[in-house]
Amino acid sequence: MVATAPVENATRRSRAGRPARRDGAAKVTGIPYILRNIPTYDVLSEENLVKIERVADRILAEVGIEFRDDPQALEHWKRAGAKVEGVLVRFEPGMLREIVSTAPAEFTQHARNPERNVRIGGRNVVFSPAYGSPFVMDLDKGRRYGTLEDFQNFIKLAQSSPWLHHSGGTICEPVDVPVNKRHLDMVYSHIKYSDRAFMGSITAEERAEDSIDMARILFGADFVDRNCVILGNVNVNSPLVWDGTMTKSLRAYARANQAAVIVPFILGGAMGPVTNAGAIAQSYAETLAGCALTQLERKGAPVIFGNFLSSMSLRSGSPTFGTPEPAIGSMVVGQLARRLNLPLRCAGNFSNSKLPDGQAMQEGLMSMLSAVHCGANFILHSAGFLDGLLSMSYEKFVMDADLCGALHSYLAGVTVDDNTLAMDAFLQVGPGSHFLGCDHTMRNYQTAFWDSALSDNEPFEKWSEEGGSTDMATRANAAWKKTLAEYEAPPLDEAVDEALCDYVTRKKAAMADAWY
Repeated sequence: MVATAPVENATRRSRAGRPARRDGAAKVTGIPYILRNIPTYDVLSEENLVKIERVADRILAEVGIEFRDDPQALEHWKRAGAKVEGVLVRFEPGMLREIVSTAPAEFTQHARNPERNVRIGGRNVVFSPAYGSPFVMDLDKGRRYGTLEDFQNFIKLAQSSPWLHHSGGTICEPVDVPVNKRHLDMVYSHIKYSDRAFMGSITAEERAEDSIDMARILFGADFVDRNCVILGNVNVNSPLVWDGTMTKSLRAYARANQAAVIVPFILGGAMGPVTNAGAIAQSYAETLAGCALTQLERKGAPVIFGNFLSSMSLRSGSPTFGTPEPAIGSMVVGQLARRLNLPLRCAGNFSNSKLPDGQAMQEGLMSMLSAVHCGANFILHSAGFLDGLLSMSYEKFVMDADLCGALHSYLAGVTVDDNTLAMDAFLQVGPGSHFLGCDHTMRNYQTAFWDSALSDNEPFEKWSEEGGSTDMATRANAAWKKTLAEYEAPPLDEAVDEALCDYVTRKKAAMADAWY
């Protein structure tokens, strides 16, 4: 299995993410991931970046981080030379940066379909669905607890979108399945209903191990030991606490040579300072410690430097998402991650709105553009995020996926060559005429502009008379239903499917249901 990268030539760059949608018979297939052709946006000077790093070093050296309920993690730190007092660990300045230097700057996550392999790090950008919501919602049934059927529906929607590259992880919580068993159904569903790369469980060490074992059934144990095939998204218990549930799962992924995504979740004013620079310094310290622990478990294991900055309403105490301060903070996090030479997961399509409305798209775009410009390589929460991540919305999922399509063209940048400079068109058209029917327009007609699947660009009268005066959410409602009705599962080897089903059945039979 080898990664399938976007072709780097002028023609492909000009057409990146722009299949021939003007031909009604054309099949939209997308590309496995994006190769960015626009630069990242650096907002802080070298002097100010160093200031943040020095404060992070002071936090690590003078305050320290607690590592609870994981004696093995504490042993790792002792052997590495950290100061361990009970569960509190302190680090000399520069120590963690030296440890993480063994992690790869870029790696391939393999998919069961090699054409869907994704490259994480460098100039590569991977869009993945939102993650972790206990509720789902749509315009027909409103807000309700997620089920396994909902979980599988979102996998199918992601698989069907040409603008998403990854199957994601816990797209929503299937609360109709016991807590101690649902990870088995979730991993199997990703494998069964998608041929893209996916994420596994992190809610207990044994569930992480199960996820990796299922990946071994799919890919083969030797292949998994040499290659990344599954990601685990692990969260710091901010401020400055790593609990054993997370570190044991983190180490399980690293031990198997699989990638942990290390993510603090900092609400400014609650789990971190209200000021951006302080929250960034804290998140840097927390993430760096998690990344370093992966290297102590297995040197050279892939790891992703993650970040989740958010704000809160200081009047009510409610979390707020898609606000400008975390967005600009993400730009700084991107600079810091590049200085460490680590792949980055940052920001996403965040919103606090309870409906797929103007607020949802305004907040989502604010946050998503920060992910694009900060240089994020793996963008979790690219589609479906509503209600402060408490709900996955069917309508917003397809609206966000449509936005991801626009971002494909945005990240493709501007190609400058003989064709795009269009001198032949100027010579043919001349002054005072139009370009609509000229040879250059006809040559580039199918690939010139990205086409939204949901936007209505018709005149008001036609929209009113023929479109039923619909808004985008209404059109999205029809779109997700049509997509699910037309969905076809990608082929899966029968022997592999049988082995996976047998594994799931045996694991479930070996334990009683637990709902906590």
